[in-house]
Parts: sequence; structure tokens; C-alpha cells
Amino acid sequence: MGVHETIDHENRERAKFREMKQGTAEDWAIIGGEYRAFAKGLPDRVLDHLKLLDGDFGGFPVDRLEHSLQTATRAHRDGRDEQYVLMALLHDIGDTLGSYNHPEVAASIIKPFVSEQVHWICQNHGAFQGYYYFHFLGMDQNARDKFMGHPHYEACREFCEKYDQSAFDPDYDSEPLEFFEPMVRRVMEKPLASMYAKAIAEE
Repeated sequence: MGVHETIDHENRERAKFREMKQGTAEDWAIIGGEYRAFAKGLPDRVLDHLKLLDGDFGGFPVDRLEHSLQTATRAHRDGRDEQYVLMALLHDIGDTLGSYNHPEVAASIIKPFVSEQVHWICQNHGAFQGYYYFHFLGMDQNARDKFMGHPHYEACREFCEKYDQSAFDPDYDSEPLEFFEPMVRRVMEKPLASMYAKAIAEE
């Protein structure tokens, strides 16, 4: 951040309250304007965070960014829609801050922008992906069975089989992150559902 940016940030008008219950309409008009501007930058922040996976192998044959790109590329080339490809691209973005629950982190990020099924796949892919390796770690290989009978069970199983577990090939010709950037921006341009949807509506 440059000096001018710091000064500009410090000189921005801010709410006057010390407790929310003291807030006025004028205070919240200021905050609402800042929120709308900040929300528009979400795709940039997501893409920047995804780049943190670059060079992080964790013992795998490819690094986590390449795995994400390869998963998304496979889904895209198989004709999946943009919501689905976004999910494939971001499904492991939680690895950095959600080491014990990364699927839930990713699912929370994409939830406002995707269908209920796509969100469910992302949120639960960890248990389904475990089918391919949990038994080597003393865990339950069939952890996904607890979801048996769920309407999205097969869709999640298919995601892991076709795109996720197969995306560790060092020789695969994945599309670069730049290829997916326009897609990320389109899907994340406006939430399909959010308790804050009205707050981000342009006045």
C-alpha cells in the first residue's frame, strides 16, 4: 500500500459511534457506501488468496494451486457451468486457514454465489475424497456413507471421482489462473442469496 493510499484511507469519513446502539442513519450511510465498494473487491481478494497455494506441495505430486487449476480445468473441459467450475477452482482454498475443516471454509466463500447442490458438493467433498486415501491413515474409508441417500450424494461422488482425485497429474495441461479470472468475476459479481443483499444494492 502506497503513502497516498494510506493517507486517503485515514482521511475517509467514518461513523461517529463508539457502540453500535449509538449509530445514526448518517453513520450507516457511510458504512454502507464503504461496504459496497469493499464487496466489489471480493473476486480480487479470493484470487490473491488462491495464489497462496502456489508452491505449497504438502507432499503431493503437484502443488495445491496446480491441483486447484487442474480440478477446475477438468470440470471446464467436461462442459460444467461456471458455478461448478468456480467451486472446482476454489474447493481447497481453505487449506491455508482451515487445515482441519478446509471444505467448510471454501463452501462458506462460494455459498452466496452458487446453487444449493454446488455448495453441498464443496462443503462435503472432504468425506467423499477420503474414499481414496482415508484407509491409509487409519481413518474410515467409507466416511461418505453417512450421506447415503442424500439427493446430492451422487453429484459429490462424481465430482471427486472425475475431477478432484484425478487432479494430481504433473503432466496435465491445466489452464492458468488467468483463464479463470473472468469466470470468477462473473460468478461473484452479485450474490444469488445473502442476508446483506439489500445492503449492497446500488442506491
